[in-house]
Amino acid sequence: MKEHLRQIEKKALDRIKQVKQKEELENLKREYLGRKGKISGIIKKIGGLVLSERSLVGQKANEVKKKISQQIQLKEISLKELSVRTTQKKIDVSLPGTLPDIGHSHPITQIIDEITGIFTGLGFHPVEGPEIETEYYNFEALNMPVFHPSRETFHTFYTTDGFLLRSQTSTVQIRVMEKQRPPISVIAPGKVFRPDATDASHSFMFHQVEGLMVDKDISFSELKGILTVFCRQMFGPKI
Repeated sequence: MKEHLRQIEKKALDRIKQVKQKEELENLKREYLGRKGKISGIIKKIGGLVLSERSLVGQKANEVKKKISQQIQLKEISLKELSVRTTQKKIDVSLPGTLPDIGHSHPITQIIDEITGIFTGLGFHPVEGPEIETEYYNFEALNMPVFHPSRETFHTFYTTDGFLLRSQTSTVQIRVMEKQRPPISVIAPGKVFRPDATDASHSFMFHQVEGLMVDKDISFSELKGILTVFCRQMFGPKI
C-alpha cells in the first residue's frame, strides 16, 4: 500500500504541473483529496491492515495528502497570477500620458498665502513658531501673570505640566525678539487653540496672522497706513 501511495503521489504531482485551467485543477483536487478521493480511499483501508503497518501507511498517506495539497495551492496562485496578466489592458507607451488630477490648496491656505503675499510686499517677513508652547511664551512673556483669567483650564488646552496648545500667535513675537535686534518687521500666520464651543463663528481651532514692527520713529500713522493698504489689496480699492 505504501508503494501505491508513492505512485498516487507521483501521478498527482505530474498532473498538477500540466494543469492550465482552474476548473481542471478543481476536478483534480476532488479526485485526490475529496471525501471520496483516492487518498481518502486508502485511509479507509488502513483499518484492515496488520497493526505494524497501520502507523506507517497512515503516516505516508498524510504526507502524500499534504504534499499534493501544497502543490495544488501553489498552482492556484500561479493560475490566478496568469489570469491577471492576460486580462490586463495593454499599455501603448507611444501615446501621450494622462496628467493626474492633483487637487488644489485648501481655501484657508489660499487666504493665508494671499495675506502673506500682501504683507511681504509691504516689507514684512513671515515667521513661524511651535503650536505646542510653554506657559512662559504663551502667558508670562506676554505680561499675563499666574492669576490672569485666560490661564484657567476652561480657557486653555493644557497638555502636560508647563505645556499647552498656544492660544495666540503672539508667542512668535517673543521668540523673534529673543533672537533678533530691531528693526523688526514680521508677520506670524498660524493655528491657535481655545476650548470654545463650536458654532457658526467659533471653533476650538482657528487661524491668526499677527504682525510686529519695531523700529525708530514708528507711530500709529504707520499702523493705520499698513492696515489701509492691506484692506484695499485684500478686499478691493473701495474698502
